[in-house]
Amino acid sequence: MTDDAYAAARASAAKLAELSGQDQHDVAVVLGSGWAPAADALGAPAAEIPLDRIGGFPVPTVAGHVPAARSLLAGSLRVLVYLGRAHLYEGHPVSAVVHGVRTAAAAGCRVILLTNAAGGINESYHVGQPVLLADHLNLTGRSPLAGPEPPAGYGSRFVDLSQVYSARLRALARQADPDLAEGVYAALPGPHYETPAEIRMLRTAGADMVGMSTALEAIAARHLGLEVLGISLITNPAAGISPAALNHAEVVAAGQASAVRVGTLLGQILPGLATTAGG
Repeated sequence: MTDDAYAAARASAAKLAELSGQDQHDVAVVLGSGWAPAADALGAPAAEIPLDRIGGFPVPTVAGHVPAARSLLAGSLRVLVYLGRAHLYEGHPVSAVVHGVRTAAAAGCRVILLTNAAGGINESYHVGQPVLLADHLNLTGRSPLAGPEPPAGYGSRFVDLSQVYSARLRALARQADPDLAEGVYAALPGPHYETPAEIRMLRTAGADMVGMSTALEAIAARHLGLEVLGISLITNPAAGISPAALNHAEVVAAGQASAVRVGTLLGQILPGLATTAGG
């Protein structure tokens, strides 16, 4: 990470403002694999902008991730929706993986909703179930705060992660859907799926679900003072639990099948964010 990563985010935020016609945004949403249809449930886009026009974003190469951002109005909130994300396993540096988060912060967002597709380790979970992230295990071996100190005007790289995922936002989510479960998300670098032995290890370590994203974004968001809500969509039972071999196409299909339902849930949560994000 270098000072240039923060400058790049400010430049992307300025371009976003120009192309969207909005001086700032209040809330950011990052959609996981196959979740793009969820954006439609959040509201009609005022603008949809290819990421390469905003600048600084690597183009997603993974099926189920759309290289575009939407600007839309949800009640009184101006929402920035990323229809896809970059991953470490695509060969990107950590700064590229968290560029969307830093751009959102530079664009004025104070709240970010991070979503993902995840394998279920907790055997009470079922395919198509949304689960709130109560915490995470960052097993990527990386941090967006490694390297030189952040430039002047940014917080210390020694960020407290006692409460990465906001208890307040989780309570708002449960008001929208009292049946929402909570769990611990284990983030691995991928792109291969885990072995059954690794899943047994993760269960012993306290993980309820496993995926290949989100944790680095959440760390970068907390460093910048954003309030974070994380939601996993269980798209498959994890290795050793699943009776069949794991398949990315099936993960995307499961995400697409539940995306509108989850988008509706996000749409119900967003109004409650106005006091923090908009004020």
